[in-house]
Amino acid sequence: MRCTLSFGVALAALAVVETAVAKSSFSIDSSADIKTTAAAIAYDLMSLYKGNQSGQVPGILPGPPPQGLYYWGSAGTMWQFLIDYWYYTGDSSYNDVIMQALMWQRGDKDNFMPANFTNTMGNDDQGVWATAAMAAAERGFPNPPADTKLSWVSMVETVFNEYVERWDTKTCDGGLRWQIIPFNNGYNYKNSVSNGFLFSLSARLARYTGNKTYADWAEKTWNWAEQVAFIDNSTSAVYDGAHVETSCEKVNKVQFSMNNAIFVLGASYMYNYTNGDSKWRTRTSGLIDNGVKAFFPKGIAFEASCEKQNRCNPDMTFYKGVTHQWWSVATTLAPFTSEKVLPVLKTSAAAAVKSCNGGSSGRLCEFSWSDEKGGKSGGAGEEFSALAAVTGLLVGEKGGPFTAKSGGGSGSGGAGGNGGDGKIDNSTSGGSDKGKDSAAGKVGAGVVGLMVVSVGTMLVSVLAL
Repeated sequence: MRCTLSFGVALAALAVVETAVAKSSFSIDSSADIKTTAAAIAYDLMSLYKGNQSGQVPGILPGPPPQGLYYWGSAGTMWQFLIDYWYYTGDSSYNDVIMQALMWQRGDKDNFMPANFTNTMGNDDQGVWATAAMAAAERGFPNPPADTKLSWVSMVETVFNEYVERWDTKTCDGGLRWQIIPFNNGYNYKNSVSNGFLFSLSARLARYTGNKTYADWAEKTWNWAEQVAFIDNSTSAVYDGAHVETSCEKVNKVQFSMNNAIFVLGASYMYNYTNGDSKWRTRTSGLIDNGVKAFFPKGIAFEASCEKQNRCNPDMTFYKGVTHQWWSVATTLAPFTSEKVLPVLKTSAAAAVKSCNGGSSGRLCEFSWSDEKGGKSGGAGEEFSALAAVTGLLVGEKGGPFTAKSGGGSGSGGAGGNGGDGKIDNSTSGGSDKGKDSAAGKVGAGVVGLMVVSVGTMLVSVLAL
């Protein structure tokens, strides 16, 4: 495989220091310490990846069950964060592997629906991989190979258009179903995380391209989620979902941190895109206030829906890292959140690295970071979440996500947003066009300081069917 060399060099280099690191405690006391700790955890995470080895499938973690622990969507979660890892630390050791993974799994239609996984794919799974492509555009990650004639944003726009085509007004007055294929178990369930991906990708495309049509879809998706009470108007809790047979009137009120985080992410993008609209400030604040109470008791990330009962499955072990990652990004887009968010993320990250004392190396990370439980260490989700928590502490050293006009390296394919609501008017200017030289455009630079199975609904959706 073309990525084996650079990845091998990274493994060899880190292997030299592995013994020394294993004998010492991880530190997040300084920027240099954070980068050293992150490099070690990234090495442990990537040691679990076999896709760049001969005979293996590029882009996926060992699985899906029963062949291994992880579903297709979990790997997409990992890649979108490793792009941030490169952006924050400057370590490009894994960039070739990331590129290979995204290109291999993009599918024949460049829509992140590869043939091997299409029949068992949910809208959330496709959204995870589209989010990785969006991160690549916003972080200035190298463009796709020239012979593909692709840009990162063009692939995201393709997914967006497919989401728009799947918007289902025949049941529950709108919204995306969990599953894409009608015969799949879960097709009769509409969930927050699938709609959260439509919401967040719409908000990100609006800010990146300046095209108001995307912002309109972000607003539409949020309003629908409130209408069916997936987002609680009084508490800002984000609930899991509901079945179409009940017209989404019987809402499953289990909360997952990933569901909260994806709406925090999208709301912060909309706050930035609208140059600080008070409506989006209120929405972002409400989500964070609820999230701190629900998912950060004692200031430490805790997956309340499953952790205390010790019944979190492998995909759920990624949730804490996703929440850390997206909340930290939110502080660059909506700086008013920093006062509340950054101290919590730092306390939680400190607890995360204290859990990294397992395995033969003495540094593999556990899923539980609080006093509640210890448990298994050294899985992909466990390592990913610790890595995301640690690396997110560097957010104050870098600017916010790029737009097409402020440094993004991936142009629009020009086809976004026409899914049934009319063609985009490319002359329409959104907040990101104005924001490049405004408060919204300078938000990121001004901040100092600091999955085939549903990524927010896996356990509950399956149990509810």
